[in-house]
Amino acid sequence: MRASLIQIAVDEDESVESRRRRVASLVRDQAEADLVVLPELWTTGAFAFEEFGNEAEPLEGPTYEVMAKAASDAGVWLHAGSVPERSPDGTLYNTSLFFSPSGELAASYRKIHRFGFDKGEAVLMGRGEDLVTVRLPETIVGVATCYDLRFPELFRGLVDAGAETLVIPAGWPERRRAHWTLLARARAVENQAFVLACGTAGTHARVPQAGHSIVVDPWGEVLAEAGAGEEILTVEFDPGKVSVTRELFPALKDRVL
Repeated sequence: MRASLIQIAVDEDESVESRRRRVASLVRDQAEADLVVLPELWTTGAFAFEEFGNEAEPLEGPTYEVMAKAASDAGVWLHAGSVPERSPDGTLYNTSLFFSPSGELAASYRKIHRFGFDKGEAVLMGRGEDLVTVRLPETIVGVATCYDLRFPELFRGLVDAGAETLVIPAGWPERRRAHWTLLARARAVENQAFVLACGTAGTHARVPQAGHSIVVDPWGEVLAEAGAGEEILTVEFDPGKVSVTRELFPALKDRVL
């Protein structure tokens, strides 16, 4: 299976409309991939809290339309990162969009763990409630977003739901980059699953971003890791390694809690 993680920068001088067009073009260029992944809140920037309300859109809004077409044009499964969604009742959510190769919405996920410690996202956005998995021909994908990475019980729930590959878009800050790579490897090892974690590059809202998108195998080995700048990280991996790992080292069968 071939995956491409598109690590882009959120440039405050670039309009959201222009960024959508640029990202759609990058997605279309990945036609040889099976799965393409974008970062969290790439339309606004994960720390641009004041823009969440201004740029919020309905689930089937402009980002949905552009990304659905890009997935269809490329013929790829597309985790289109996340957008600030405004629900019909006016509540904002940090919502991920996952499209099939035909451009149909395969799933959406509202981020469960909101970052901010009583400010920012934690107070501006509602909390999601549902765990989400998506069945691809090669693997079952479990979906999480950024700060979720710090909560292992969420990933146990995804594994119980059948997840073999964990996809995590993020806007992770550079000052905690060591946590990013450590936690990505930990989630892979403890769940005996592949982890595909895609972050943003550059600086937005005066917060330098970690970049360093990463792909980890079920043994915790790093298959590929990006640098700090804009980059497309492409890796081939064998989803069958998950079942082999779980059979050779059946630690999940020994779970008590």
